[in-house]
Amino acid sequence: MSAVYLLLLLVPAISAQTFHWGACPTPNVQSNFTLQPYMGKWYEIEKLPDIFERGQCIREENTMMEDGTVQVLYSQVWDPQNHQGKRWYLEGTAKVIDPQEPAKLGVNFMSFLPNTPYWVLSTDYTNYSVVYSCKDVFGIFYFDFAWILARSPSLPPQIVDQAKQMLINEGIDISNMTPTDQSCSV
Repeated sequence: MSAVYLLLLLVPAISAQTFHWGACPTPNVQSNFTLQPYMGKWYEIEKLPDIFERGQCIREENTMMEDGTVQVLYSQVWDPQNHQGKRWYLEGTAKVIDPQEPAKLGVNFMSFLPNTPYWVLSTDYTNYSVVYSCKDVFGIFYFDFAWILARSPSLPPQIVDQAKQMLINEGIDISNMTPTDQSCSV
């Protein structure tokens, strides 16, 4: 398959992602990260566009399993007007890839695909978390994702601004970052 043909096949996915030429940036992750206090519910406050995150009231719930992996229950409300505001769920698994860097996890929602990076850049465990992910395609271009998460459906604007500044300082382009509507009743 030629590179041009591959790129043409990827155009629909690229248009819904944050796409850049070159290799993925390598931001610093949180030092001394501990997985257990990170468990629980996180609400998405802002994000870089993702083809799978088109709904509202996006959240994830993380549960530590006996084998040390994390069950990730991701959910969002798709098109509240046409689907009566029902929540859509997707279950995945996350795990620490290298015990020397516990803030770098790999998450997988489809067993036939490789893990997707889930790097915790910063968290205080009780209020906010800043997460980054990047998928490099042959070193030619990459798709990246960033999320500002909170333990509640909203965050004070100054914390959101600090999170965005941290992403910028790490060389991550946040010009396409958008807020997530968390006003659903489900």
